[in-house]
Amino acid sequence: MQARTAARELALILFSQFDKEISKYKTKEFEDIILKSVRTLTNNASEDLKVSVGHLLEMKDFIDDYEANHKINLERPLDVSNVPVPLPMTSDMSGRIADMISVAEKAFVALEIAEMTTLEEKSEVKEFTLKIAEEYKTHNAEIDGYIKEYAIGWDFSRLVKMDKDILRIAIAEMLYLKETPDKVVIDEAIELAKKYSTDDSSSFINGILAKIVDIKKQSK
Repeated sequence: MQARTAARELALILFSQFDKEISKYKTKEFEDIILKSVRTLTNNASEDLKVSVGHLLEMKDFIDDYEANHKINLERPLDVSNVPVPLPMTSDMSGRIADMISVAEKAFVALEIAEMTTLEEKSEVKEFTLKIAEEYKTHNAEIDGYIKEYAIGWDFSRLVKMDKDILRIAIAEMLYLKETPDKVVIDEAIELAKKYSTDDSSSFINGILAKIVDIKKQSK
């Protein structure tokens, strides 16, 4: 995982934990919340992996029992090993395996973010996360103003918090950090929406960020 991709995921967790007006936060508080966020990520990843291991053990027990109790093996002598037998249905196991792969992938990402943030001597992940937070702190009125203006037909207060935070992160990058190509920022925002928000969020976020691109073109 690239450092800035990890930073955006971490920034999303950071934004979700703000419990007061953004202007009242100090950099040290941002750093403290990032540390708590990393701990939350690693704890959640650990719990998810435990669940996955539990499912894997259940599946292994089921397969072992099915094999041992199959007619072919029941008819074999007691002192010989069981032979492999065909399974009657694959759909149930395939679904369970897909769920476990998804959990394992999320856990891997969480642990990778945690490692990149805490173990590097000079963590680009932490630094870039702080840059995003500081830019939003400085320009929060303008950024939220753009979201209100372009979320046509939506009441800002009723927008999904996750969607607002993804937009805040992306707009802060596009208008104020200007270190990453707009297309990359938009693509990553859409991926965050697909991963963490509702089914309709990615198109909603894409539409608003397209307007931000237009603003940048007009200002040149």
